[in-house]
Amino acid sequence: TRHDRGTGALRTRRPEYVDFLPPCNDACPAGENIQAWLALAQSGDYEGAWRELVRNNPMPAIHGRVCYHPCESVCHRDITDSAVSIHAVERYLGDLALEKGWQFKKPDQQTGKKILIIGAGPSGLSAAYHLTLMGHEVEIREAGPVAGGMIHFGIPAYRMPRDELQAEIDRIEALGVKITLDHRVDDVLREKEEGGFDAVFTAVGAHISKKIDIPTREAGKILDAVSFLSSTKDGDTPKLGRRVAIYGGGNTAMDAARTARRLGGNVTIVYRRTREAMPVRREELHHALEEGIELKTLRAPREFIGDDKTHFVNSTNLDVMELGEPDASGRRRPVATGETEAMQVDLVIMALGNASNPIVKDAEPGLKTSKWGTIEIRPGSQETSIADVYTGGDANRGGSTAIRAA
Repeated sequence: TRHDRGTGALRTRRPEYVDFLPPCNDACPAGENIQAWLALAQSGDYEGAWRELVRNNPMPAIHGRVCYHPCESVCHRDITDSAVSIHAVERYLGDLALEKGWQFKKPDQQTGKKILIIGAGPSGLSAAYHLTLMGHEVEIREAGPVAGGMIHFGIPAYRMPRDELQAEIDRIEALGVKITLDHRVDDVLREKEEGGFDAVFTAVGAHISKKIDIPTREAGKILDAVSFLSSTKDGDTPKLGRRVAIYGGGNTAMDAARTARRLGGNVTIVYRRTREAMPVRREELHHALEEGIELKTLRAPREFIGDDKTHFVNSTNLDVMELGEPDASGRRRPVATGETEAMQVDLVIMALGNASNPIVKDAEPGLKTSKWGTIEIRPGSQETSIADVYTGGDANRGGSTAIRAA
């Protein structure tokens, strides 16, 4: 009875074409159309490739150096041989644009709208660029003496040369963005009203180092990684001593460790989970180990012991850890085994992550904040609880004014 319908397999499902983003584009935090500008670069049209790239990201020379390139982790070419070195091509295009003097094309029409951006870090600079291309008049007000935010103060010059950084900032200024330095905004709504701005975008950054409660006995030399990196950038290098301990397993910890190593310290990175669980970029960890930096895993600081005469930490007691059940993040939670060990150190640098700068939320009681201390935003609009005041970040994590907003 079924012979007339054929003798092959019967199929009731039919394929339907669905237009998804390529995996590299989907993974790019800056939203770049990667396969488009790669194709232009492959054809030899480097300026066309750069112009396609900067439609989404105005700072390719910067990102080509410091981005963690998650695009390459999902590149399908990796199945065949190895991932396309997307960040290297981006850096090449960014540097070539600076060498050739390529400039952004100014918008044909102006909207008459005026926008205030608080903070000249990557988020503020990127927002200013895109808003200017839309025809708005944009001014950035920055509390610090230079633009660049955590790119300038938190990333060592050996990874992010300052000339290239300033050149990309200058090109955004040349587009028509006004950057006012040494101008701290304490009252957002007053500045908005007095300046005649139609809207405000807050991009005050994540300059605050997270703390942990560790008992200390006369321990004087305990620094946070951001302050340490900032002070070495300004030439005010702290006295390291001979032995330096870095607590943390992220990229900031690695920057601090490699900077301390360049300053002559014998550096040990202490991390409470395993090497495989470290969030640092694998190549950064590889370079650090090549430079002679020691790594102690499954260890956590228990107590710091210092000397009130020398103002140095003499030693630290470490808890020996083991991995227990997974925590809320899905990673196995480090649990103290009850064993301890002593470690001789002269300086401790804490690199436990950063929190958003509280300047705006403290000054504006009407701003709603999340449990992470970040500013809450309305999904899809980036608008805060105050009308016409916006901020960057991820709505699913309560919003943020951190560096990831770029």
